[in-house]
Amino acid sequence: MISFLVALAVGFNVFVGFYYGLVNVVYSVLLALALVAILKHVKRIKYSSRYDFSSSPETPPVSVVIPAYNEEGDIVESVKSALSLNYPYFEVIVVNDGSSDGTLRRLVDSFGLRRIDLVYRDVIKTEKVRGFHYSVDFPNLIVVDKERGGKSDSLNCGVNIARSPYFCSVDADSVLERDSLLRLVAPMLESTVPVIASGGVIRAINGCTMEHGEVKKVDLPENDLAMFQIVEYLRAFLFGRVGLDVMNAVLILSGAFSLFSRAAIIEVGGYSRKNVSEDMELVVKLRKHFKKKKRPYKIKFISDPICWTEVPENLRMLGRQRRRWHLGLMQSIIQHRSVLFNPAYGKLGLIVMPYYLLVEMLSPFVEVFGYIVVVMSFFLHIISAEFFLLFLVLAVFYGIFLSTAGVFLEELTYKRYPKWGHLAKLLLFGIFENFGYRQLNSFWRVQAAANYFMGKRQWEYVMRSKNH
Repeated sequence: MISFLVALAVGFNVFVGFYYGLVNVVYSVLLALALVAILKHVKRIKYSSRYDFSSSPETPPVSVVIPAYNEEGDIVESVKSALSLNYPYFEVIVVNDGSSDGTLRRLVDSFGLRRIDLVYRDVIKTEKVRGFHYSVDFPNLIVVDKERGGKSDSLNCGVNIARSPYFCSVDADSVLERDSLLRLVAPMLESTVPVIASGGVIRAINGCTMEHGEVKKVDLPENDLAMFQIVEYLRAFLFGRVGLDVMNAVLILSGAFSLFSRAAIIEVGGYSRKNVSEDMELVVKLRKHFKKKKRPYKIKFISDPICWTEVPENLRMLGRQRRRWHLGLMQSIIQHRSVLFNPAYGKLGLIVMPYYLLVEMLSPFVEVFGYIVVVMSFFLHIISAEFFLLFLVLAVFYGIFLSTAGVFLEELTYKRYPKWGHLAKLLLFGIFENFGYRQLNSFWRVQAAANYFMGKRQWEYVMRSKNH
């Protein structure tokens, strides 16, 4: 029996070493692709005519939809930010999803809203709409009051009401940079292949100074947990998603800031109310649908449109957020499992979905149980010191390299954090996040999987600190 357990431990250690080695090769490829792509993109936008889009008659109208539930503290600044966008033709639709606080009252008072009668055509079925509010001073703003149905239901309501061919979802606690929508719509205008969706970058607003719906001064927060997330976001967006975009393999566009063809959303039946991470499920559904119909399309991630949002500053709220994200990932993959390893879906079935299954979904299990088994095996002399050192290099020190690489990509390109002190602090946290923070994230993701299999698949609400 003991010899069997030893053999099992040795086999698992070999698997962990092989898995980390393979995943790190994948991440290295993504990093290399991202570096080349971002440098080309930065050079291209210097000479791009995209700012001519702000006065071009060919620039398509966009409906900016902000779903809001109990957002009285942030909603006015978010709407002001959306209304001040540098974009020629757009409307802002705020969907009040049955808030129990003063969200609707704050909107009415701040923008001088009056109730109006409109015909609501629910092309996508939603909860009952209770009324519409319009402002004479802000003619491109409309506020919809509806019964509680969740974020997906609110977005579907926005799709129904939108009058523009493109639909941009923005979270109620988010602040957009003035040119962000121009940058986000650029692929639709520049591509010869229909671009049905595009997504931008999410940055943490914690520590920044905001005035009149605009980030006036970029700074880093004092809160350590927020700092870890800033480094994490740099890594995830600046080389993770950029690298995947080069391979046309993006499955996640952040729901806090993403642009879709309204017609395409309606074609696939809108956002799913059964998924706690509605953004990924919609992208998977779109890719699956267009591949099945054999229609040319692109889904793009662009590295320069910026949306600022508040990140959690305590472990309880961060844990809720990360469990929800991983639960949504699992729901999307399991719901669309017919695509996995299916040659009928081409790259989507043979490369893209397997990547998200074997790397994004499986990695927290390998990391959590890998640390336990490998460390125990070392102290029980089941594995050699050389193998244990190799594990640390693959699991920890290569993670440090990837985190600091994300920081350097930011410094080489967009430089949103302008001071040398910012760079030093970001690099320091890029090192420290691999000693506890990353492992804690993996633990939360394992918790999410356990919750899924126990049938606990509800949305975990994240309260914001409002310290920025």
